[in-house]
Amino acid sequence: MPLAGLEKKSSFSHQSLAAVGLESRRETSRTDGAEGPKTGSPMFKRSPDMTKSPMTKSEQLLRIDDHDFTMRPAFGGPPIPVGVDVQVESLDTISEVDMDFTMTLYLRHYWKDERLAFPSTNNQSMTFDSRLVKKIWVPDMFFVHSKRSFIHDTTTENVMLRVYPDGNVLYSLRVTVTAMCNMDLSRFPLDTQTCSLEIESYAYTDDDLMLYWKKGNESLDTDERISLSQFLIQKFHTTTKLAFYSSTGWYNRLYIHFTLRRHIFFFLLQTYFPATLMVMLSWVSFWIDRRAVPARVPLGITTVLTMSTIITGVNASMPRVSYIKAVDIYLWVSFVFVFLSVIEYAAVNYLSTVQERKERKLRERLPCTCEIGQPDDMAVDPQISGYGTMDFNMTGNYGMPENGGRPDRILAQVALNPQARPRANVNIWIDTHAIDKYSRVLFPGAYVLFNIIYWSIYS
Repeated sequence: MPLAGLEKKSSFSHQSLAAVGLESRRETSRTDGAEGPKTGSPMFKRSPDMTKSPMTKSEQLLRIDDHDFTMRPAFGGPPIPVGVDVQVESLDTISEVDMDFTMTLYLRHYWKDERLAFPSTNNQSMTFDSRLVKKIWVPDMFFVHSKRSFIHDTTTENVMLRVYPDGNVLYSLRVTVTAMCNMDLSRFPLDTQTCSLEIESYAYTDDDLMLYWKKGNESLDTDERISLSQFLIQKFHTTTKLAFYSSTGWYNRLYIHFTLRRHIFFFLLQTYFPATLMVMLSWVSFWIDRRAVPARVPLGITTVLTMSTIITGVNASMPRVSYIKAVDIYLWVSFVFVFLSVIEYAAVNYLSTVQERKERKLRERLPCTCEIGQPDDMAVDPQISGYGTMDFNMTGNYGMPENGGRPDRILAQVALNPQARPRANVNIWIDTHAIDKYSRVLFPGAYVLFNIIYWSIYS
């Protein structure tokens, strides 16, 4: 027993020593691992991140922080020249009612800022977007007489800045602007309009900034596919003038002029042809019997109302100007012709009624015998001696042919008193068709003459 207990005690001692030795090795390993990076052990050294290595920044190359770009280049010296050129992308709408037009264009500025010069071995320029534009000086251009304008921002803001090693700068942006256009509509729709887009610096007078077209008239470029539904674009051209403001001074102003001529074919189909047809339709009543009141009166009223509708439709799409337009002259003259055709029938009806009244009174006042016949069949000489035996009271439809027709004129020879004046006669010519016959010639002739004068003046 004592020997066995001694062996167990000895075994326990060996296990305790082994455990203590293992623990000490673990502590040593932890200590070595913690101190490894400090001693530069290759096993625990991290490789450098090449993506985060310092590189030359464009702003540092351009020395953005070294200059005050709130001041114009060469401040205190002569005015800085700023060249401009424009490329017109589209001419969208021309509105007569609002007196304006909408244009989309590329506006480019050229100037030199020596503060932005940078060293370059290959003389290549650097291009930037709108983020750098906010940190340097750029011309403060605006559109005079503009109503609305904006810089396109899809998918990003459409602004480009290009800087050359010698300090020359190109600044380009894509803009849509709606500007005022004072139109003279006195010849509408046979008119030609000239509109202008005006560009000017807002803050810098001609003492600080000299604005000019970079290549003269060649500074303006247009897309060949530009077309308008109602206008033909005749020409684009540029000019330069000085604008004076009493409070601030003189400013350079650039003008983009474009001349538009209106297409007439649309208005011929929608306005002129319908009006002409209505006038011609009103002439049909001259060939209708004067006694056909239900036929002639509605025809005249219908043409008058149709002309009123045409005039109202044209004026509804036009601005309320205080002067007379060319289309107004044509429509109102046509309206007068239509209205006169109605008055013509009223005159015919009235004069016919007056004539019948006179005949009735004559029959009542002079009881006699008459011989009624066609002018070609009867002698018109006052010395005629033949008299008929037809009673005057039975001649209500005298001179009417049996087939229902009506002579142009009839001759009534009345014997006043056969006993006292046996050969005295009175010739009464009753012509109820004279106004209609003259109207068939006068109305078309006058309207044709009006058209000749109208189109020779306005076309």
